[in-house]
Amino acid sequence: MINEGVNDERDWNVFEKSFNETHENFFKKLKSQYPELVPNDLILCAYLRMNMSSKEIASLLNISLRGVEIRRYRLRKKLNLEHDKNLAEFFMQL
Repeated sequence: MINEGVNDERDWNVFEKSFNETHENFFKKLKSQYPELVPNDLILCAYLRMNMSSKEIASLLNISLRGVEIRRYRLRKKLNLEHDKNLAEFFMQL
């Protein structure tokens, strides 16, 4: 299990670096504006930035559709966004 955790961390670092190169330092901007975001929040933000549906995100994260909805709700609270504000659009503008 420990080795899997190390591999996951390396995978995350590679993903973060590649995503930042493609999306103009997206994570750096996000972390500077919202330092309380945890890695799981950042992954969700990246998927939303790629305009993925909740169903696609659930499949990638191996969680239920309801689990994605809960994460989106918690992310809105951390970002202080209104319920009617589209998260994908918010991240596209960042």
